[in-house]
Amino acid sequence: MQKTLTEKEAEDFLEKEGFDVVKRAIIKKEEDIKEAEKIVGYPWVMKASSRKLAHKAKFGGVILGISNQINAQVSFDQLAKLPEFEEAIVQEIADGEEVIIGLKKTPEFGHVLMFGKGGSKVEEEKDVSFRVLPLGKRELEELIKEPKIYKILEEKQANMALLKKSLLKTIELAKKYPNLLELDINPLFVSQKKARIADARIIFED
Repeated sequence: MQKTLTEKEAEDFLEKEGFDVVKRAIIKKEEDIKEAEKIVGYPWVMKASSRKLAHKAKFGGVILGISNQINAQVSFDQLAKLPEFEEAIVQEIADGEEVIIGLKKTPEFGHVLMFGKGGSKVEEEKDVSFRVLPLGKRELEELIKEPKIYKILEEKQANMALLKKSLLKTIELAKKYPNLLELDINPLFVSQKKARIADARIIFED
């Protein structure tokens, strides 16, 4: 048996484990929009959230640049029509380069760590590298430097210390939760000052 967390549950879990997550709120009905405004403030990203809706962007489940209450109401009505819709999650807009951090438990190797360029085209671009856990400092450096996104992060003077901290925390999760089957942090926005999670997916073995 497997337990898939909703995006909100996954992000709350990671926040409790010490990761930096963007401000967010849940909208289950239009009346929740005003409360979300107080928590997040505009502009927003609004996303459909569901245990069964893994690739939101492919199904039109992500709406960017929501700047007022009317935009929010129209966007919520649009997302609510999607199949498998459960709720909408709204988030502040983060800046920085998009990277992906992944963790997968395999029958052959145990937990495998992934790092690379994030965003909606991860599967097409395949700019990622993998290492079997546990791994040392040198292997972690190699993992980070292999993908092409590394040079872009350097050029943009992204905060590599915070990126490494996020990767180390991910490694700790594998030790702490041996029943953690899959973790996808995509994207993690890495800027000069921050490394913040804007989307996450987690599956546990029961």
